[in-house]
Amino acid sequence: MFYRDERLALFIDGSNLYAAAKSLGFDIDYKLLRQEFMRRGKLLRAFYYTALLENDDYSPIRPLVDWLHYNGFSLVTKPAKEFVDGQGRRKVKGNMDIELTVDAMELAPRIDHIVLFSGDGDFRPLIESLQRQGVRVSVVSTIRSNPPMIADELRRQADNFIELDELKDVIGRPPREPREELNAPEMVEE
Repeated sequence: MFYRDERLALFIDGSNLYAAAKSLGFDIDYKLLRQEFMRRGKLLRAFYYTALLENDDYSPIRPLVDWLHYNGFSLVTKPAKEFVDGQGRRKVKGNMDIELTVDAMELAPRIDHIVLFSGDGDFRPLIESLQRQGVRVSVVSTIRSNPPMIADELRRQADNFIELDELKDVIGRPPREPREELNAPEMVEE
């Protein structure tokens, strides 16, 4: 699936990858993830996309975002929107699809292979466009969760599908015990 001399870029849909790994019962070790793909090819960039609540005193994702920023990842963030759902639960909404798509299209002429960490079917037209430009696209997500975390049309469009569960021993670590946070918002896609 990978060639040692090909120029790679990673595009990580943060909330989507988090949900997929959580559904499989593990956390991602991003240092190991970066090392794994550096081993597979010439890694030019590793992008991580996430929406952040900027008005919270403490955001559970802030330590990860800071660590990624200082350890070779290109962080793309924007303010998340907070709302209360019909059951009175706090939810956070933040979709980074446009930002990821624009960055992938801009980088396409300088890379050979994009690895997209997302199962979002909205990325199918992006993959199709990248392929027309001669870029190979691998998608990392899971079909082993119930329900599967990858849209069928995305999986079919990709040049390669990488089952996240099969990377568990390479890039995973056991999940930490969740903190009990009062009224912690839940992240949702638009």
